[in-house]
Amino acid sequence: MSQTDPVDYIQRTREQYARLGYDDYRWAEKKESPPWTPIGKPVSELNVALVASGGAYTKGQVAFHWEDDTGIRLIPSAEPASDVRVTHFAYDLEPAREDPNIVFPTDRLNELVAEKTIGSLATNSVACMGGIYSTRRAEEELAPLILESISNMPGKPVDLVLLVPV
Repeated sequence: MSQTDPVDYIQRTREQYARLGYDDYRWAEKKESPPWTPIGKPVSELNVALVASGGAYTKGQVAFHWEDDTGIRLIPSAEPASDVRVTHFAYDLEPAREDPNIVFPTDRLNELVAEKTIGSLATNSVACMGGIYSTRRAEEELAPLILESISNMPGKPVDLVLLVPV
């Protein structure tokens, strides 16, 4: 694989889940690609929302359950990543607990705002648990919650969503 080849996250995740004993994981895959939607303004003017599936939460919030937790946690985007906690069943938590930016990069995104690389961050970032074993629940419960939270974000409308999978 060269540095310009895309990473096949589905294949990598299949291999990781197989090592964990989850050989029968069924993916929610769409048969058609979504239509390409070009960005209408420079990235330096965009309001960006973070959606990350690494099981991040913050003080006062309930940690995610190990499997099939289709809830979300809204975390203020201005909150430093050092205040973020993580729980997840499908990856080694130690590195992410040492530096939550690995799975929930709010500090890095705030640096990009300060450098004027991106315009702004949405008021809140959205955290969820990846690895939902019920395809139906992921499509009917989790996806609509994420969409609703992004669509109803206080402040400026969200122009772009950065998805950080685990």
